[in-house]
Amino acid sequence: MILLRSLLFILLFYLLTTVLAILGLPVLLLSRHAVQNLARFWARSSIWLLDKICRTKVEFRGLEHLPQGGCIIAAKHQSTLETLALTTITSDFSYVLKRELLSIPIFGWYLKGAEQIALDRAKRGQALADLTKQVSEAVAKGRQIFIFPEGTRKAAGAPPDYKSGVAHLYVSTSAICAPVALNSGLFWPRRGLSIQPGVAVIAFLEPIQPGLDKQGFMSLLQDRIEAATADLIAESLANDPSLKNALAERLGPAVP
Repeated sequence: MILLRSLLFILLFYLLTTVLAILGLPVLLLSRHAVQNLARFWARSSIWLLDKICRTKVEFRGLEHLPQGGCIIAAKHQSTLETLALTTITSDFSYVLKRELLSIPIFGWYLKGAEQIALDRAKRGQALADLTKQVSEAVAKGRQIFIFPEGTRKAAGAPPDYKSGVAHLYVSTSAICAPVALNSGLFWPRRGLSIQPGVAVIAFLEPIQPGLDKQGFMSLLQDRIEAATADLIAESLANDPSLKNALAERLGPAVP
């Protein structure tokens, strides 16, 4: 039953995405805020479908820790789910993403229309300087910058692999940074078709104020996110032991 529900959701999710992408093309002629509003509608509709079909809910915690105005939001990345959900609680967001995504027909047009921040890795030594300039300008405009410090999705419970780019941006922009922990990978994993029922929690943690050096920031960021993520995973496994079997299939018997 879980697999059938998951397949139905995936089918409707991509159908919704396709329909909105086509019908929403005129929005690209408007402001970035109009494009962001369409993205939020897509995200909220997708999360509603996820709840109604797969019985997978999204719960935000710690929203009082979300800074007002320009900031960096450094989130754990386990699933497509947080990429959607995080857009729904910010006023003027921008994701740091690889430039190649801008070349995707239609999808890339929306990324450009929403003024997302692209990292051009082909520039090598110049890439980080260009990224820093873009992020600094966006933060100065009061935008919320989403970055996934590990660079890609990691399975729930997998060893962390934080990259130094987020520390460079934190120091260079002197921006406040809000860490985000989550357990979404337990429910909508990065691989596989089965989406598990339950409550996916996205938790904003105490912000890290400007002023730390790169090493001190990285240590604090990773410790704070990983500890809170481990607690969220343990909480979900305690509430629903059946999730442990699904997690074991992805990581082997050594599950948290």
